[in-house]
Amino acid sequence: MAKKVMVVDDDPNIVRYITTVLEDAGYETCSAKDGGEAFEVLKENKPDLITLDLDMPEAWGPRFYRRYSKQPEYRDIPVIVVSGLSGITHAIQSAVAVVQKPFEPDELLDIVKKTIG
Repeated sequence: MAKKVMVVDDDPNIVRYITTVLEDAGYETCSAKDGGEAFEVLKENKPDLITLDLDMPEAWGPRFYRRYSKQPEYRDIPVIVVSGLSGITHAIQSAVAVVQKPFEPDELLDIVKKTIG
């Protein structure tokens, strides 16, 4: 059974790009356009990993992260921050990695493979 990655980003082009990269590498994906929708997708799919944009208009990334990480059934899901904001290294301190947009697909895939196989 393939590992599942949830992609949370308000830019549909970024979501399409990341999901294509991950699916081409054999991962299943699900996605959400903001932190509010992401919590519903999280409950329905229980992914193995989350890629999370920080700057989204409705419910931004750190708020979603704080909400899901307080739930015992979700708190161990690793997160990779994927953002175009500068100075984001410590935005989510327990993130397994921070990937700065724009990025090379292999950069993200390497992190995903090291984190969930």
